Amino acid sequence: MTKDVTTEIEAAAFRRLLEHLDERKDVQNIDLMELAGFCRNCLGKWYQQAAAERGVALDKEQAREVIYKMPYAQWKEQYQTPRD
Repeated sequence: MTKDVTTEIEAAAFRRLLEHLDERKDVQNIDLMELAGFCRNCLGKWYQQAAAERGVALDKEQAREVIYKMPYAQWKEQYQTPRD
């Protein structure tokens, strides 16, 4: 497999992960963090870091919006449930 094909496959898998998380808004970040050791906010941080490594400036909120598909504050208001 060429590097370009590998990158395309990895990108497609990442997009599918984001779609899956978007479909599962019922799964809270704390649940993800406790079970998997990462959450949507981690993905946003990693996205921001990857962009910076490539000379693209994104702030934390811009990166989170890529992950959440909406502003983080809006997602929290609509989908975050109170912690038990």
